[in-house]
Amino acid sequence: MTPSVGTKGLIFNEPLLWEKGVFGRRGFSMPTRDVDEAPLDESIRGDGPQFPDLSEVDVVRHYTHLSQWNFGVDSGMYPLGSCTMKYNPKTNERQASLPGFTGAHPLLPDSLSQGALQLLHELERYLAAVTGLPAVTVQPAAGSHGELTGMLVFYAYHKSKGKPRTKVLIPDTAHGTNPASAALCGFKSVAVKSNEKGVLDPTTISELMDEDTAGIMVTNPNTLGLFEENIMEVAEIVHQKGGLVYADGANMNAVMGMVNMADSGVDVLHLNLHKTFSTPHGGGGPGAGPVCVTTALEKFLPVPRVVKKEDETFALSWDQPDSVGKLHAFHGNFGILVRAYSYIRSMGADNLKKASQLAVLNANYIKENLKATYHLPYDRPCMHECVFSDKIQNEHKVTTLDIAKRLMEYGFHPPTIYFPLVVSGAIMIEPTETECKNDLDAFIKAMKAIDREARENPELLTEAPRMTKVRRLDETLAARKPKLAG
Repeated sequence: MTPSVGTKGLIFNEPLLWEKGVFGRRGFSMPTRDVDEAPLDESIRGDGPQFPDLSEVDVVRHYTHLSQWNFGVDSGMYPLGSCTMKYNPKTNERQASLPGFTGAHPLLPDSLSQGALQLLHELERYLAAVTGLPAVTVQPAAGSHGELTGMLVFYAYHKSKGKPRTKVLIPDTAHGTNPASAALCGFKSVAVKSNEKGVLDPTTISELMDEDTAGIMVTNPNTLGLFEENIMEVAEIVHQKGGLVYADGANMNAVMGMVNMADSGVDVLHLNLHKTFSTPHGGGGPGAGPVCVTTALEKFLPVPRVVKKEDETFALSWDQPDSVGKLHAFHGNFGILVRAYSYIRSMGADNLKKASQLAVLNANYIKENLKATYHLPYDRPCMHECVFSDKIQNEHKVTTLDIAKRLMEYGFHPPTIYFPLVVSGAIMIEPTETECKNDLDAFIKAMKAIDREARENPELLTEAPRMTKVRRLDETLAARKPKLAG
């Protein structure tokens, strides 16, 4: 298979704007002055920055060329497992850009912020309905921030019982940030090995759970893309020992509208709005990681809380004596929350459920079409993502990294690689609900073509990518010793 038409397009070696500047060029014309000239005092004048002289065309083409170096969800399929890079409906952007929202200031009094506060309150109610957990805060600014909030709730709960606990159980199929969040709250992580089916074994939990363990951090569906089918039994074991169950809701997009998290025994849950509720993802933020808890844990949620008063108005309440405190400068990243609210309102309950169904369908479609070509460590129905390995291709000295780099030349963003760690040479693929069958088929065709190349001409993979702006980099060195200038 030849890479798709268009993937060999022109790649401009774009110079810096300072290199493009030509003295005397102008990007706009100033209108004729209609007031008398008034010279500025020399004491408030300076040399000013030495900006290049550029035309409007220079500037537009420069940034257009730079944009062509990037690949995003608006460019094509982005099967980045465990990160859920899905297409974000542009109507959400339009709603978030309404003047009443963009002009809202966090220091305005509640009386002048009723629309914004109502939106936050209603969003909390929607998230409560989706998860089954009645108390919600939208204050956390990202998934990891939500994790931290959840662990702070764990700590506050056990402290209120008069006996702080020191340990937290963390499965090997949990998200990698979970141990760090636990550690920040003074908990020691206790690793939990999943069973041969890739899920938690209640017997193992029973052996590890004791009265010094605060609870368990479980990702469901887990990072293998598998539903933790024993979650209710696991939760019962943890609760019998006085512990709490934290659920990493990063993968809620597979079970939204299908699973009531409270009924499954979950006490605390964080959500990633960029993964499930179609808010922008990437660029380092902003983000949102709302936290949902049971009624018994509501009093520990961070302040301020958004409340609806008896007179039907809304306010930020600071009267929460058991709260873990304030965790964000202001109340969440408001623009992101507006986008999530818009998505939920435009979708409705039925279509939110359908989104989960399509995400699961698409992942299983890829799994079934590729499992004869790539090694599938856990050959069972998956949820929103499936995990292969490079075991078959490794016989030809081709690795997961080589496969990912070659896939770029077929016009697809690489999937997540080498995660989860429980699978050697992991290739984690998440197509999301937004990809149509034609695009899924094209992806499958490309993956099969890469396998054929691994057998017939492995150099195509080991030397890939050749057609991108930048060739293969030493990614480890780039992370450890980044070149930040020149």
